[in-house]
Amino acid sequence: MLCDICGKNQATVHLTEIVDEQMNELHLCEECARKKSIEMEQQFGLSDLLAGMAEFEKPGSEVEGAATAKCPNCGLTYADFKKIGRLGCGECYVVFKRYLAPLLKRIHGSLNHIGKGPAVKGRRMSKKKAELEELRSKLQAAIAREAFEEAARLRDQIKELEKKEQDGTY
Repeated sequence: MLCDICGKNQATVHLTEIVDEQMNELHLCEECARKKSIEMEQQFGLSDLLAGMAEFEKPGSEVEGAATAKCPNCGLTYADFKKIGRLGCGECYVVFKRYLAPLLKRIHGSLNHIGKGPAVKGRRMSKKKAELEELRSKLQAAIAREAFEEAARLRDQIKELEKKEQDGTY
């Protein structure tokens, strides 16, 4: 089968596009597929996906204060992020953390990373450190939900593990 675009080379890539509920199959050679990929990336990139997902939040799901949140470092507002799908600087991650969490959960299905962790001085983060980080993350989530009994339990669990770590028994 020849490429649908150039009509010269053998089609090795087969795409199915669905636009306005119309299905269109494309059979492309490697060169035309590469060009098509670049073209599609320019038309619709990751930032567009993030902006779109932030834009279509469920009614009433907007976290309080998101409308007025603004990064003191670069001046980006959360509304700007929702329009363009990109954060302005590294500080934006800290400033917009509570507003980005629901979006990240929708994308990844979880707020906790599962998989390889960052290297720490040439080695992976230990399971002990990872467990403490996970507990701290759960603690922050419990505080945000105002689940104070759970937060107190997690706080105590973290203190106990930190004490064991200092004593060398963990």
